Amino acid sequence: MTSPPPRVRVAAYVIRRHPSPALLVFDQPAFPEAGTQVPAGGVAPGEDPERAVLREVAEETGLRGARVVRRIAVDGRPHPETGQPRLTTYLMLDAPPDGPAEWEHRVRGDGGDAGMRFACRFAPLPLAYPLADAQDAHLRRVDPHWAAPGEAAGRPDEVRPLS
Repeated sequence: MTSPPPRVRVAAYVIRRHPSPALLVFDQPAFPEAGTQVPAGGVAPGEDPERAVLREVAEETGLRGARVVRRIAVDGRPHPETGQPRLTTYLMLDAPPDGPAEWEHRVRGDGGDAGMRFACRFAPLPLAYPLADAQDAHLRRVDPHWAAPGEAAGRPDEVRPLS
């Protein structure tokens, strides 16, 4: 039996540099069990990862004006609950220089996330705790000092660095 093709995804490390380095994260107040996450989601057919990551950041957090800096890694870990195959490209983005340190965003539109509330904030780096779904696993590729305590360090066959 053939396994299904992996779901192609992106994940965003949106970094605010001033007054000190911080990572854009969010929680879902209606689903606290989901844990703290970075913006992430599927890539549409024909969409490049850079366009997809900017769309996901805007959809999930309302943040506009971020700039893609570079791709960090491609992560082949399966979905932690379903075991379904995934292929996630992690990208680093620079946050716009102005804006709030924390805010709430309600997703608009008619997609699967429509109506969901996200409590967004810039968390100081290094993180004080690991993110859901080991999403912090590649922060050390951006800056070795940004690894969270107990961070997941994917197996070599699951992660391909892009630097």
